[in-house]
Amino acid sequence: MNCRVLSTATHSVSTPPRPGPLSPMPPLNQLVFERPIYVLEDRLTDLEQQDDPSPQTRSEIRDLRLEITQKRREVFADLDAWQITQVARHPERPQTLDYLELVFDEFVELHGDRAYRDDPSMLTGLGTIDSLKVLFVGQHKGRNIKERKKHNYGMAHPEGYRKALGKMRMAAKFGLPIICFIDTPGAYPGIEAEERGQAYNIAYNLREISKLNTPIICVVIGEGGSGGALGIGIGDHIAMLEYSYYSVISPEGCAGILWKHVDYREDAAKALKFTSENLLRLGVVDEVIPEPLGAAHRNHRQMAMTLKASLIDAFRRLGEFPSDELLDRRYEKFRRLGVFEETAASNSDSDTSS
Repeated sequence: MNCRVLSTATHSVSTPPRPGPLSPMPPLNQLVFERPIYVLEDRLTDLEQQDDPSPQTRSEIRDLRLEITQKRREVFADLDAWQITQVARHPERPQTLDYLELVFDEFVELHGDRAYRDDPSMLTGLGTIDSLKVLFVGQHKGRNIKERKKHNYGMAHPEGYRKALGKMRMAAKFGLPIICFIDTPGAYPGIEAEERGQAYNIAYNLREISKLNTPIICVVIGEGGSGGALGIGIGDHIAMLEYSYYSVISPEGCAGILWKHVDYREDAAKALKFTSENLLRLGVVDEVIPEPLGAAHRNHRQMAMTLKASLIDAFRRLGEFPSDELLDRRYEKFRRLGVFEETAASNSDSDTSS
């Protein structure tokens, strides 16, 4: 996956015209491109609050409801990569703890990495989905300032990746399938994390998770940022929610490296090809899970029901394979990632080499 994303980005290094002034900031938690929808909804709310609406008002309410549905469909059918990034980061988008409440029938959290400390940004535990017992691993960003500080905005330390791997090994030992929810801007980049072996622990996870003989399903529910996401992203079935992204680097990071300014983040987002539609076409992910009309932040419960159905179906299909075949399929799955070309050597090249 990384090779493909990088190669796509490097074809767009030429500097485009500098973007103009940023658009005015929308009201809190309202994205700029959603403003026409909110204007219609505000008008609908005003009409619905009338005590004794006239027949004309009732008719206008019906027309407005239809217009709002159509406007949502129009807006979200034509989002560009940067707008999808904004949706993936929406403050009201359901996060891991929300899905644990809505998708799982039971959940018991497990703590600690048996070496340093418990990392709150990486959640692990035992749960059930429709009587299916599973081991859960997922990143949680936090839904308010206090929670975000506690969970470090979903950016795990080395001990978070050790914790995840330890619990996943336990699941494989007892024959439990594994679910991983990915939602992080990236692994924590602080000095203390590097001192404790951040890169090593992520790389170690990649190798060890690939050898676990139990079904693993990974779902990108929001941001899938760099090695922080990939550290728990090795699985038999990789899925993304419709308006999430999965990338080797954030648009801002890419813009800073290639164009030396964050204002080119929209160009970077387009060049990285990290949206669910692109990654499904390129074979990086196996499934795109549709979101409710207007995206997941509009309807948490409906999104959770769709996600739950997808998980159950994926486990049903993976359960048909014996463990040795499951490992072979997982190995081949990741070996196939990437695009390259081979050309036959010319006669002159062959003569020169001989």
